[in-house]
Amino acid sequence: MRTVSENKCFGGVQGVYSHTSEVTGTEMTFGLFLPAEAETRPVPVLWYLSGLTCTHENAMVKAGAQRYAAEAGIALVFPDTSPRGPGVANDEAYDLGQGAGFYVNATEAPWAEHYRMWDYVAEELPRVVTAAFDIDEERQGITGHSMGGHGALTLAMGLPGRFRSVSAFAPIAQPTRSDWGRKQLTAYLGADETAWLPHDATHVMRETGFDGEVLIDQGGSDQFLDLLRPEVLAQAMAARRQAGAFRMQAGYDHSYFFVATFMPDHVAFHAAALTR
Repeated sequence: MRTVSENKCFGGVQGVYSHTSEVTGTEMTFGLFLPAEAETRPVPVLWYLSGLTCTHENAMVKAGAQRYAAEAGIALVFPDTSPRGPGVANDEAYDLGQGAGFYVNATEAPWAEHYRMWDYVAEELPRVVTAAFDIDEERQGITGHSMGGHGALTLAMGLPGRFRSVSAFAPIAQPTRSDWGRKQLTAYLGADETAWLPHDATHVMRETGFDGEVLIDQGGSDQFLDLLRPEVLAQAMAARRQAGAFRMQAGYDHSYFFVATFMPDHVAFHAAALTR
């Protein structure tokens, strides 16, 4: 692992690091905020998965999460959204290829060689982070925005016992029935739609739910509402009687202004689960 940068931040350190990934076969970069408490003891960790076109840097700079994480004494990890590099398959569209990994393990050419973001986020990056930094592996939460909200929900429900808490900002709620999903899942996983189902938060919510509380915020003026399909996830949560809350926030769009507005609530939600 290599240190790209480290900056003092709210009494802790905001770092950026890179490493050679065996899972993706590429160089991967991630951000990590460590609160001051990490100097003396293992700290809980909150994973933040970003959306389409983002790198590790977008949420790290725009979401304003470090202040609240520092107050709660928890670490933040900001992974990248896909493998990158000149030898990595890409597409001219913003919603496929580099910057659009959708947190799945691709099985189809030309994507399968590098696009293994489920294994990267679920297995390899946690090993890298916990080996190098004082992180409490028993206390983990996960959140994300848009494509990252989809990833946070499917990872949390697909890995029972891994995360104590999960939240999402404007998640892609039903990719198997949305243009933000059908295109990408076909490209990465093939035409067999049964292979898509573990990566559909609404389907997994109906089937298994989450063994803890869930918090979801959705902007009522989000310009992508028809693609996100939040109503079906809300219905699935209600039908399953899932513990938690789905909140429609009037007037808010899909931007990081929306994410930053409700970030204090989300960090507090995770801190309550991670520090009790």
